[in-house]
Amino acid sequence: MKLSMLLWLTTLMPQPVADQACLATTVYLEARSEPVLGQLAVAEVALRRRDRGHYGNTVCEVVTAPHQFATTTTPGSFELTNLDAFAKAWRIAGNSIHNWELPVAQRHILVPRADHFATTAISPVWSHNRPSVTIGDHAFYAVN
Repeated sequence: MKLSMLLWLTTLMPQPVADQACLATTVYLEARSEPVLGQLAVAEVALRRRDRGHYGNTVCEVVTAPHQFATTTTPGSFELTNLDAFAKAWRIAGNSIHNWELPVAQRHILVPRADHFATTAISPVWSHNRPSVTIGDHAFYAVN
């Protein structure tokens, strides 16, 4: 399925399902080749941003905010072809949302306070002088 079609479909879905679909798509695009912990950490960043409200009030608004996640930097014509990886991303998204619904003290947190991430191959300007946690090929940062 094309990315643009999947994102359009999320506008027709009830909110909980749309959020899981948007989060799964983000995990797939950003971290499908990463270990499970790396995929969970990507989901955690998106959920933390939603809670803070800086980029939107729903997961879909957060992950489609301009230039924030791969959902907006990947061409809409991109085909999501690895169904096994998407099914895994779907499960990770669902588990992450469930974890995030728990009281704060009961959540399993992988990247405390992290609200940004980048591949370790680059060093964005905003990452300088900020502590990070590295999982797989991603470094996670607390920027805001």
